[in-house]
Amino acid sequence: MKALRLIGDHDEGLADPAAPVSDADAFDAYSRAVSGVAERLGPSVAHLAVARRTRRGRREGAGSAVAITADGYLLTSAHVVAGGEDGVRATFSDGRELAAHVMGADALSDLAVVRAEAGDLAAAELGDAGELRVGQLVVAIGSPMGLAGTVTAGVVSALGRSLPTRSGSAGRLVENVIQTDAALNPGNSGGALSDSSARVIGVNTAVAGVGLGLAVPINEATRRIIHSLISDGRVRRAYIGIVGGSRPLPPRVSARLGRDKAIEVVEVVEGSPADLAGLRPEDLIVAVDGTPMGDVGDLQRLMVADRIGAQVDVQVVRAGSELSVALVPRELRA
Repeated sequence: MKALRLIGDHDEGLADPAAPVSDADAFDAYSRAVSGVAERLGPSVAHLAVARRTRRGRREGAGSAVAITADGYLLTSAHVVAGGEDGVRATFSDGRELAAHVMGADALSDLAVVRAEAGDLAAAELGDAGELRVGQLVVAIGSPMGLAGTVTAGVVSALGRSLPTRSGSAGRLVENVIQTDAALNPGNSGGALSDSSARVIGVNTAVAGVGLGLAVPINEATRRIIHSLISDGRVRRAYIGIVGGSRPLPPRVSARLGRDKAIEVVEVVEGSPADLAGLRPEDLIVAVDGTPMGDVGDLQRLMVADRIGAQVDVQVVRAGSELSVALVPRELRA
């Protein structure tokens, strides 16, 4: 009688899924993933030369950008094109050098859009940084030290970082910044950070130290910023005029609300909507229009253009008592 083959028996020549993968096979798979991203995404990434006027005359800065539409729109970092009103030139891997101009820049997110004079660019696919996991393979493509088309690879070394930004008197935290150990150097800023499927999941923005780079994530919030830069050339934000930070709630309030943190008002800007409404230092903001507040990021996410000029209800704990304060946000002026 022919012997029955039980589940778990292995045919000769079939790979055992439990068998260890050789170093050579693992290295080959890694190499194929990185080279595949380079082949697919490389044509979309440009070296940017940015002409600036300074007190010492005309100078040229450099950075990177990634094409996001075939008809010439490129995504980059705001600090790359700052002061670049005198002209931008984008050079692609196929040798084309195209004149471009700044459509809009937002220093508070460190994102900008430029438009090149072209109609047939290789547009990159935008991904979602919300799907990233620590340890995941990422590939950076840009022009470090002016060396266009440079590819480096590494892993997501941390998620959820915050990057402080400033524009004039206005300051803000860019949330959920991606930290990677993919080698980044000056000139990588504005370039693409990609997943293994060649989807752009971040815009490289800063070198935070040896083996430590940061990228602004591509997510729902940054997609709205990109859309605003393309359509309006700027990003409108609401502003109430406080400086604050996260602080534990008093036990009694915490038990009633079922959460443990709020925003403590550290400073109120004179003449601001918060000042006019009567908010004070040491107030604890527990909710805005019913949305719980645990840190400044929660408040920033609510301060969108639609709230400019519209009354909001701020729930506050002051000296142990709960009260409601109505205020009208203004547009943030950088």
